[in-house]
Amino acid sequence: MTQQTKTQGKLIVFSAPSGSGKTTIVRHLLKQDTLNLEFSISATSREKRGTEIDGKDYYFLSAKDFKSKIKDEAFLEWEEVYRDNFYGTLKTEVERIWAQGKNVIFDIDVSGGLRIKRKFPEATLAIFVKPPSIDELKIRLKKRKTESEDKINMRVAKASAELATAPLFDTIIVNDNLEKALNEAETLVSNFINS
Repeated sequence: MTQQTKTQGKLIVFSAPSGSGKTTIVRHLLKQDTLNLEFSISATSREKRGTEIDGKDYYFLSAKDFKSKIKDEAFLEWEEVYRDNFYGTLKTEVERIWAQGKNVIFDIDVSGGLRIKRKFPEATLAIFVKPPSIDELKIRLKKRKTESEDKINMRVAKASAELATAPLFDTIIVNDNLEKALNEAETLVSNFINS
C-alpha cells in the first residue's frame, strides 16, 4: 500500500475539533451517488457504546489485538488516545473499499488525517472543518447533551490545539452556515475526484 496504482480510488479526509460538524458533512457526502464514496470504518480498542455494531460503527478489538496489529504493521495510521485506548485505520479497510472501485472518505482526528495525507499526498484531499469560533463550538457541544461539563471543557481545550493544525490541510471549510458548508464540501470533493 505504498504506491498508488491506477485502479485505486481517492482518499477524502475530513478532520475537525469535536462539534465542528464534520460528521454531518461526511454523512451528506455519502448520500451523493455521483461521488462514489464509501466510509472508512475505524478500528478501536475502546468498549462498545449503546447500540454500536462491530463492523458498522467500528471494528472493536481488544487492546492486546490492537497492539498485535500495530506490531504487524496492519494500520495505515493509529493513535493511542488514552492509555490502552487505541483508534486506527486498518490497511485492509482501505483495500476493501478500493476493491469495490470506490473512493474512501474518512471522519478522523487531525493527527490521523495528516498521517494519511503524508502517506498518499497525491491521492488524498485533506479538509479541515472549522467552527466559526471556540465559543460557538462550546455552545454546540452543550446542545448535544451527551457529555459532562468537564468533558466539554476537555474537548474545547483540545480544539484550540487542533485549530492550530488547520493550515496543514489542503483546504479549510468554515462551518458557520451548514448549507453553505455542505455545498462547499460537495464541490471540493467532486472537483478532486474528477481531477
